[in-house]
Amino acid sequence: MSDQPAEKFEFQAEIKQLLDIVIHSLYTEKEIFVRELVSNASDALEKLRHLQLTEKECFDDRLALEINVSTDDTARTITIQDYGIGMTKPELVENLGTIAHSGSKAFLDALKNGGEKNANLIGQFGVGFYSAFMVAESVTVYSHSWKSDETGHTWTSDGSGTYSVEEAEGLRRGTKIVVRLKEDCSEYSQASRVEALLKQYSSFVSFPILLNGTQINTVQALWLRSKDEIKEEEYTEFYKFQAHAYDTPLLRLHFSADAPLQINALLFVPEHNPEKFGMVRSEPAVALYCRKVLIDPSPKDLIPEWLRFLKGVVDSEDLPLHISRETMQDKALLDKLNKVLTKRFLRMLEEESSKRPDSYAKFYKEFGIFLKEGAATDYSYREPLMKLLRFESSFTEKGQTTTLADYVSRMATEQKEIYFLLGPNRETIESGPYLEGMKSRNLEVLFCFEPVDEYVMNNVREFDGKKLAAADRADVELSELDSQTTEGELSKETAEALAAWLKSTLGDKVSEVKVSKRLVDSPVVALNDDPMMTAHMRRMMKAMNPDSATPPIKVRMEINPRHAVLSHLEATRQSQPERASLIAEQLLDTALISAGLLEDPTPMVQRLYKLLAQA
Repeated sequence: MSDQPAEKFEFQAEIKQLLDIVIHSLYTEKEIFVRELVSNASDALEKLRHLQLTEKECFDDRLALEINVSTDDTARTITIQDYGIGMTKPELVENLGTIAHSGSKAFLDALKNGGEKNANLIGQFGVGFYSAFMVAESVTVYSHSWKSDETGHTWTSDGSGTYSVEEAEGLRRGTKIVVRLKEDCSEYSQASRVEALLKQYSSFVSFPILLNGTQINTVQALWLRSKDEIKEEEYTEFYKFQAHAYDTPLLRLHFSADAPLQINALLFVPEHNPEKFGMVRSEPAVALYCRKVLIDPSPKDLIPEWLRFLKGVVDSEDLPLHISRETMQDKALLDKLNKVLTKRFLRMLEEESSKRPDSYAKFYKEFGIFLKEGAATDYSYREPLMKLLRFESSFTEKGQTTTLADYVSRMATEQKEIYFLLGPNRETIESGPYLEGMKSRNLEVLFCFEPVDEYVMNNVREFDGKKLAAADRADVELSELDSQTTEGELSKETAEALAAWLKSTLGDKVSEVKVSKRLVDSPVVALNDDPMMTAHMRRMMKAMNPDSATPPIKVRMEINPRHAVLSHLEATRQSQPERASLIAEQLLDTALISAGLLEDPTPMVQRLYKLLAQA
């Protein structure tokens, strides 16, 4: 140190106000001070690097451009040193004690002019240095300017209102900040704690960060490099580091954009869907960076909820940040980021589906349910999402799928609706009675195997101007078939009389009984008369309220006059009316089983035993 006494100064009133805000109400987590001081060190190194392009002479010019962090849990200190541009005595006074060169004045003006609305401004004001006082008993700054004819100085303060500056000898170029920690903040003098913070917030700072001599940031910020110069294994290594994963990513999207925002993004689709077995719900995992410094590891509004399976990084220099950098201040800009990322990802999926269908099929098998969720809940992207959905159909082989666009291209001119059927698997749907009328008229039907499909179809309602219609609904109208009368077929009058008798016999269990146009091989079918109360919906209501009574079933029953069962029933009702009534009820319950609407099979089983005994 110099023989000259330390010169004492008072903080300007505005700086006192700023310190009070920083220490007591600015940051939600005290640990942020490490990120802020490292970011400042990185900025100082960046300024020196640019300055060296124009200046021939620079003090201590052989020093490496790096950041050194050291901890001492005995002395309860953490030290952050850079070999950057450094500061002269006037710059120390102006930058740390007044509002002349720091962004403090702009920040305080924003507070004054905007009130509470602007109380959340800061990232752009560069006053992160003061965050050290959240954890410090005292802060000492050693600095030597890059100018060879300058001397070094020490700046010291406990943040209470004054600071001192004195000349110091033997300093290297740049700035060293020594934070003597409060007792209740001593954790930040422990190497393991600081290492975790550096890896969390500063892993991608451009310059090497050494903690007690060991480099911490060994993974590069790949999102800022050209795709052409990055190897596949580098992408995989980065994915594993960023996502804390062990698998190999299924897909990736690496892009840059200048409008409407400056964006660099690197997004990954994991190999497997963690929600597939219902064990856990994915949390947002696309981290938000600004100039390679972490702002938020999982901002909830950065991507839509239905893209929560994505991992990766988004970096933008255009973000007006919360004063603490911990949350975004301008939601409109965050929405713009959201739109850019979503549109680019959907465009990538569209390209994948057309150019690499096998790869897309693998993706869809794992993550198609998220696209369905988006189609059902996010109107903004409904159309592109519906184009990405895939379904088996009555026109495809088992395991092969079709798109809605391809379905529409195959529709006959007179067909106005896109038909679908829900079921646990293809075999169940194909063996049920609801497909018969469609197949006999060469109408394609989409097969929906997942429980979410019903929710999707009911919310989407149409595609390309064509309504989506469940083929098992009572209000589906089918054209007449040109068919010859088969042997044993009931006449029109007899069939209508049998239908009337069935309605009378079954009473309130059915809303109507009519002669069917859709049945070919099955004797009867039960059609849901209440499109809002489907079989799946009834099961959900029962699961949520097992003790409450579900609404009564409303079905319309249709009969097939060409089926032998109906011919025998007609004969039986003339000769054995009581037995015919039992058969009528048995036929209804059988139809309800096919519809997934029979809730209590006990009466049906007892009735079946009775019929067998009579036989």
